[in-house]
Amino acid sequence: MRPMLRSLCVFSFLLLLLSAASVAQVGNTPRPAPTTRIIGILSAMTLEIETLGQELTDKTEMTVQGIRFTTGSLKDRRVVLTHSGMGKVNAAMAATVLVEQFQPTHVLFTGIAGGLNPELHPGDVVIGAKTAYHDYGEWTPEGFRVGRTVDPFTGKPNPLFFPADAGLLAVAEKAALDLKLAPVKTTSGERTPRVVTGVIVTGDAFVASSAKKDALRKEFKADATEMEGAAVAQICWQRRVPCLILRSLSDSAGAKAPENVLLFEKSAAQNTALLVTSIVGRLEAQ
Repeated sequence: MRPMLRSLCVFSFLLLLLSAASVAQVGNTPRPAPTTRIIGILSAMTLEIETLGQELTDKTEMTVQGIRFTTGSLKDRRVVLTHSGMGKVNAAMAATVLVEQFQPTHVLFTGIAGGLNPELHPGDVVIGAKTAYHDYGEWTPEGFRVGRTVDPFTGKPNPLFFPADAGLLAVAEKAALDLKLAPVKTTSGERTPRVVTGVIVTGDAFVASSAKKDALRKEFKADATEMEGAAVAQICWQRRVPCLILRSLSDSAGAKAPENVLLFEKSAAQNTALLVTSIVGRLEAQ
């Protein structure tokens, strides 16, 4: 990337982070005391988090910088829920405000995704061992070259793949062993979904193309593609907050993806919510 273009990208992203982090407290709920232990749970859409919201007790709703948050208890742990809206910028902004305002001990991102691994099917859940942007980089005469983001505060490159927090990953994998997911109805009958640990890639476009699906699978060896996870992972990486991205497949990212999403999005979202609930309960036991 040319030096001037690189500087503009870093400066633009710095402005984005600062605009979200410089929270004016007028008209907003005061920041909780640093001693408050709370787990942050995000999604892109209301559908992806409403099941968790229904399970909360002692709920309190508040709005910070236009973003609605709900705090409460889940499995006897204090949690804060929010949905960011779709896309990387929305997700990064919501994650930044959440981290600044609530200072969570852990951050979980839950939701649906398109499947890239041919062995996975709608309803299956992917625990993100690592997450990467598939659309960040530069166009060259030879084609698109994926690049690494840069921490605007330190000037150091971030990893291409943001690794999941090792502790959270271990808890999630243990939780998956005892998890009973909701069956998914298909044209050939009901099937029981499964949980795998894999790679998730993020980009600002809904993938409904077999060619793009195959390219992402080949380049990243990715199991799922979505539009927010890496942005949340980057914020948490730069702020040193333990983070884990969880996705349940609503489609296979091919030509039929738009219609498959409508068929499977609800059951897929419920399955990731089941895993999130189990993870939260196990964190309480630690």
